[in-house]
Amino acid sequence: MTEPLVVVDHLSSRFDVSKPWLNRVLEGEPRRILRAVRDVSFSIEPGRTFGLVGESGCGQSTVARMVVGLLAPSAGSVGFNGARVGGPGWDQHRRRVQVVFQGPYASLVRRWGVGWIVAEPIRTFRLAETDSAVRARVDELLGLVGLDARDSEKFPHEFSGGQRQRIAIARALACEPDFIVCDEPTSALDVSVQAQVLNLMRNLQRELGLTYLLISHDLAVVRHMSDEIGVMYLGRLVEKADKKRLFEAPQHPYTRMLLDAVPSLDDAGSELVAAAPAIADEIPNPIDPPAGCPYHPRCPRRMTICEEVLPELEAKAGSYVACHAVE
Repeated sequence: MTEPLVVVDHLSSRFDVSKPWLNRVLEGEPRRILRAVRDVSFSIEPGRTFGLVGESGCGQSTVARMVVGLLAPSAGSVGFNGARVGGPGWDQHRRRVQVVFQGPYASLVRRWGVGWIVAEPIRTFRLAETDSAVRARVDELLGLVGLDARDSEKFPHEFSGGQRQRIAIARALACEPDFIVCDEPTSALDVSVQAQVLNLMRNLQRELGLTYLLISHDLAVVRHMSDEIGVMYLGRLVEKADKKRLFEAPQHPYTRMLLDAVPSLDDAGSELVAAAPAIADEIPNPIDPPAGCPYHPRCPRRMTICEEVLPELEAKAGSYVACHAVE
């Protein structure tokens, strides 16, 4: 069995969202703690993609920030190639872990030319010895993501959204990474451009042996890209399974709800029809989540135990599921 490249071990993140101390004293309010991520664990083998999916506010992007070292976890750890992210020896591995953000325009320095943007990590990590070698590497990277070497003279505002995301990918590749966290990499793009960027990412994965953590709300994107998928709800993993298993036989009621909410084509193929009623209710307040299973207020299969006991993520029915109703 292949050793995992990335190991996320019981990761948690808490934020103090209380009012200032004096306001709490005068108004008689308690301290308020937001538990954005709760005891999340998974691993990713080299060359594979792990997808994290869920509604907005369920903690996927917070997990992404902790995995790349942008946010220190409140508990748990992230391991990369045997080193602990943020721990001793992490500096020598840092450039091997990169991130592609959701908004390609916001993540690029608008006053810098594209050539300078892509060259910055090459110079920072001293991956080329001369200016001519840096320029040659920039030209190579732009070609790798489907852009022309002459584009290095342009600025970000001169490109479309899809082209900007290609520039962001080229910048990430400039560090010669093994692992890339893709946080909603195509959500700001239209459907046709999404397909181009996703196919580019898959081709680069095959050519360079890259490993991905993919964060997305789009189940079609996750299905296209991922080998294994984790479903998050209110900061917790509620189901984890390989792609085929999860889409063909989802076990957790929340996973079923997400899949049922995706529109499907009718037999004639001419009209969109809802596969099931719209998603019921809103996500509970993460500062004051329900007792027991946090999904029970919305769950059609809830039982008395669901209101009292928090289910653990356990191996059930060929998947890992946190649900009392699944045997």
